Amino acid sequence: MSEFKVIEIKKNILEDNDREADVLRSELKADRTFLLNLMSSPGSGKTTTLVRTIGALKDEMRIGVMEADIDSDVDADTIAQTGAKAIQIHTGGMCHLESLETKDVDLAILENVGNLVCPAEFDTGAVKNAMILSVPEGDDKPLKYPLMFSICDVLLINKIDVLPYFDFDIEACKERVKKLNPNIQIIPISSRTGEGMDAW
Repeated sequence: MSEFKVIEIKKNILEDNDREADVLRSELKADRTFLLNLMSSPGSGKTTTLVRTIGALKDEMRIGVMEADIDSDVDADTIAQTGAKAIQIHTGGMCHLESLETKDVDLAILENVGNLVCPAEFDTGAVKNAMILSVPEGDDKPLKYPLMFSICDVLLINKIDVLPYFDFDIEACKERVKKLNPNIQIIPISSRTGEGMDAW
């Protein structure tokens, strides 16, 4: 039997990231820019939700969206068509971000990499974290990915227009989320039909 050592790490390996996030938060506050970090699984409806959000707010404020993708610029092209400033960030295969651009906008939105694990582990410096859970994904996701639901200020339950066709218990989902994060705001929406978007 080979010998092994247990090495106890007493330093936060994300300490540098956390410091940079705090600096960014201070800069954003000084610039009066609101940075929203929007996270979800692929296909949950982030881009469609953002298109509707931009449509509702673009006459009131300057909006910029940072599209974080492992590859492609499909979502950035979609956002650019709304008239909002769109910046494509390719993460090069990583599932988290190293840098953000928030210049010359009142509302900066980071459409984070589609993933319920890695983005939850990195502080982006955002004022608020929001996530989307879509009905087809299932109501058990809070049990499987608790950290993501724990760090978010808002949960959008999207695609409620297809609730009759899926085995998704919205009340059970809310209860599971609230056990993890009693202060989270939960807003059921349909980014396709617009239902619930005013509350968002």
